[in-house]
Order: sequence, then C-alpha cells, then structure tokens
Amino acid sequence: MSKLMIIGAGGVGNVVAHKCAQLPEVFSEIVLASRTESKCKAIAAQLQQTIRTAQIDADIVPQLTELLKEEQPDLVINVALPYQDLTIMDAALIAGVHYLDTANYEPLDTAKFEYRWQWEYQQRFFDAGLTALLGSGFDPGATNIFTAYLAKHYFDEIHELDIIDVNGGDHGHPFATNFNPEINIREVSAACRHWENGEFVTTPAMSKRARYTCPDDVGTFNIYRMYHEELESLSKHFPSLRRAQFWMSFSDQYLKYLEVLKNVGMTGIEPLEFQGQSVVPVQFLAHLLPDPSTLGSRTEGKTCIGCIVRGTKDGNEKLMCLYSICDHQACYREVKSQAISYTTGVAAMIGAKMILEGKWRKPGVWNVEQCDPDSFMEDMNRYGLPWKIVELDPAFHLEIIPS
Repeated sequence: MSKLMIIGAGGVGNVVAHKCAQLPEVFSEIVLASRTESKCKAIAAQLQQTIRTAQIDADIVPQLTELLKEEQPDLVINVALPYQDLTIMDAALIAGVHYLDTANYEPLDTAKFEYRWQWEYQQRFFDAGLTALLGSGFDPGATNIFTAYLAKHYFDEIHELDIIDVNGGDHGHPFATNFNPEINIREVSAACRHWENGEFVTTPAMSKRARYTCPDDVGTFNIYRMYHEELESLSKHFPSLRRAQFWMSFSDQYLKYLEVLKNVGMTGIEPLEFQGQSVVPVQFLAHLLPDPSTLGSRTEGKTCIGCIVRGTKDGNEKLMCLYSICDHQACYREVKSQAISYTTGVAAMIGAKMILEGKWRKPGVWNVEQCDPDSFMEDMNRYGLPWKIVELDPAFHLEIIPS
C-alpha cells in the first residue's frame, strides 16, 4: 500500500486518478494537485475512493517541494505540461520521492523536445536512491514496451521499427485536438526526424505519407511520418535498429485547418504585443479550441496504436505486429474520457504500479523499454488496454503515397 501524488488535472490526469482509485490495494492514498484545484475537485467527485486535492504551481520548485515534503508520497506522477518536467524532477529529488512522467521535457520557448535534459539527472537520482521513469504513457510508453517485448520474445535482433498511431475517432468539431492543443500543434508542426543508418534524418513536416489498413476492421487511413520522442530512446537502447519511424493518422480536414492557422501565424510560439498585452499565438489558439477533456462524450470510433518490427530469428527474416485497439465510447463509459487520454492514463497507472510493487524500482533515470516488459504487458490486458500479436509476411511494406 502506497501514497501517490498526481500533478495535472487535464484529460490524462482524470484517467490516471480514475484508474489508480480502482486499485486501493496498490494506491491506498491519492492526492491530486493542479494549478486549478477546482478541476481536481471535479474529478474527485466522480470517484468512489476518497482522494484529496491540492493547489500547486508546477513551475515553482520551492512550492512543489513544500507540497511533496508535506504530503510525503511514495511516488509523484507528472501529467502536467512537458515544460514542467524538470521542475517536478528537481522537487522530487529534494523531497525524496520517486518520479514518473508520460512525455519528455520541452522548453517553453523552443519547439524542441528531447530526453537529454532528463537523462542528465541520471546520477542525481541514482545517488538519491530514487527511480525516475520517463515516458510511461502510450506513445511514448506502451509503444516502447511493445518494441521491448517483441525484441525479447520474437527476435534475436531487430532492424526496422514502424510505430503507427491511428485515431479513427470523430468528435464532430470542425477542428479540435485530442490532447493539449498547444503541445499537439507544436508537435505536428515540427520538422520530421527519423532514425536511419545510425543517425537522425530531418525532412519537412508531413512530407511523407502512407496508406495503412488497421487490423480488426478499424479502417484504412492516411498516416504521416513525423518525429516522436520514443525514437530518441529506442534508437539508443536498441542499437541494432537500422531504421525507426513514427507515423500518425490525420484527416484532410485537420491538415487543412492546421495549414491555414500556420499561414496566418496562429501556431507561433514567440510572444507578440497586442493592445499592450504579451500574447503567444498558439496559447491563445489553445484557449479558443475545445478542451480535449470535454471530447469524450461526443467522440465515436476506435484508436489503433502499435508497432511493426522487422528483424531476424534463427537466421531468418521475421516481421511482427503488436497493437492495441481502444473504443472511444467504451472509455467514456468507464472514466468519462476519450481514448487518447485513456490509453495514456492507463499506461501511466501501470508504470506507477510497476514502481510501487518493486518490479521497476531501481535508482536512476530510465525509459520504460529498459525495464522488463512482461509484467507491464500482463497488466495492460488486465486493466483496459488489450493487445494482440500477429506475424506478417516479410514481403509486407507500408504503402507509400507519392508526394
């Protein structure tokens, strides 16, 4: 039995709170904290298990440290903004608390997200005897675990990795994002990077697309190659990889709206002066767009997220696909969330469970693929993220659509 603090009360924070509250034998005491405590109280009111709430500014290390020392949780789950990863890690170190997040650090003033800033904390967490688990969401997170599981059980060596994230859901809005709009738009607008022959290759954003038919009748979608943070850690921890790519589905309507918004300057991250006020365009846009946490009731369809891995076993070429499908409305019925937040939040809960049960508790800073994948995979089936493995014909390749 352990005490947990969750920082962040958005869509993912809501799911984490719900799923942790369902396991009082593991998470015996829960504190949910956010800059806006009323959001925490609204989530707490939905739960059968009683949890406490707190107000916190996750940008301020002394304030974070004071709260952590006062509450003395065994673990803090960070589902706040990626800009706040380092401040929460600093406070966790000072207060002596294990740490987990779902997305890597990104500076507020630069659209560039990398693990190197957090990897630099390795020695400090090791010396403190604390665990910091990075990227325990779905992608990154479950996709890293999928790669590790396939590498462990199905291959002698893995050579190619395609991570495919398809959201076949429809929320009915002309334009909306399924997670924090500011983070989503910065991510999608960034130049693409993929791993090939020992280095990252940079290409223009959304410049390569493919047509992909999901298993189990989810549908056929256009997917676009883009950079995603798990490529950085997976290429490091699986050095046999010759190529690693990340693909995400987008509708033509979404891309057209995004193009227009970019052309008129609404996706910019530099502050502008307007009527005596400093305004960051993308932050103002995020304020205008629908809150992702409100999309659950109206989103229908399914997600299909998984990994296609090519490698060798006993000297023979082999191609495997490991994937998970999630239904938006089923997620809403369970925890009042759409599937994007659900998949991330459930994976965060499982990662926390792995630490608190001692299975993944080791001093230092770790990406999830550095931990044994088996217990995590068992818990995915147990707690709402069922997965399947299929062997593909080695002749299979993604259907690339010419530019």
